[in-house]
Amino acid sequence: MSIQTTQGPVTDGVLPQISQEIQLAARPVGAPTAQDFALVRRPIEELADGQVLVRNTWMSVDPYMRGRMDDRPSYIAPFELGAALEGSAVGEVIASKAAGIAAGSTVSHFAGWRGYAVLDAAAVTPIDTSLAAAHHYLGALGTTGLTAYAALTDVAPVKPGDTVFISAAAGAVGSVAGQIAKALGAARVIGSAGGPAKTRLLLDEFGFDAAIDYRAGDLAGQLATAAPAGIDVYLDSVGGEHLRVAVEAMRPKGRIALVGAISGYNGDTAEPGPDLYKAATREVSLRGMLVNSYFPIFGEYIGKAAAWLADGTIRTTETVYEGIEQAPAAFLGVLSGANTGKMLVRLG
Repeated sequence: MSIQTTQGPVTDGVLPQISQEIQLAARPVGAPTAQDFALVRRPIEELADGQVLVRNTWMSVDPYMRGRMDDRPSYIAPFELGAALEGSAVGEVIASKAAGIAAGSTVSHFAGWRGYAVLDAAAVTPIDTSLAAAHHYLGALGTTGLTAYAALTDVAPVKPGDTVFISAAAGAVGSVAGQIAKALGAARVIGSAGGPAKTRLLLDEFGFDAAIDYRAGDLAGQLATAAPAGIDVYLDSVGGEHLRVAVEAMRPKGRIALVGAISGYNGDTAEPGPDLYKAATREVSLRGMLVNSYFPIFGEYIGKAAAWLADGTIRTTETVYEGIEQAPAAFLGVLSGANTGKMLVRLG
């Protein structure tokens, strides 16, 4: 990872004048490497009316960011070369020229991957740290938690008595999704994760009824053992073999939420797809989702999820890297499955 310095206007001497940020230095071919990122020092611009200066304290790295590193059309614009990456973050407002947002407020926003961010007031959301610690607004109370909730209440709704299968179940979305499925009345929740440590965590910490180690092979056989009568709901964050096996195991009128497909994010050779004829004859629904479609219910979700956190219905774990310079390593780690629960970077 190279270090660069750029020139530009600075603030007066009262506030911090320099911020570090991670920029996209090159578009990766296949799996990203540390050389695709640059740590850059940039002057902090002066605040205009209606803006705030935020000192970021936590930032999120998420698998979907891999797609934004490629220059191709998608539901969200690609990252620009030579510019700071973006992503969810929380931080403290240290200066404000915006009515209604006071210095000292804690806010969430989308200008992660940097130490300080100058933002319009409309781009930040004040958060209530009396409900939960600030970092939870990037996990269980953030878009990852909202993804799990929307997937299992609207996209592929869980009904009381259902058998539910969750892929990437030890990750940020999956670990919350399994617990939400139980709260919604699922009779049996099965999670897939990589390695015995993660499968034990699903059972001991997150309350799954069964856990599959996909690295052990024979995914179809393991799922058949865990759910001999089949499954009703599948939350897919992996694609590939997981999706194919889940369709094979679906009961009539089963529901599948297509949340992600991390197995193909680095352009790996495509695995055989699901048997769509079987899905059709069983009247199985496969429905994609984008979390931004559910932002209107964010407030409703946070109220429910904060209560679930408080009473132990939802339990969380985080994998934390320290310092802005470790953000690329954290991102590479989340792509390789190095995290348990939410992958976060603590900035200060």
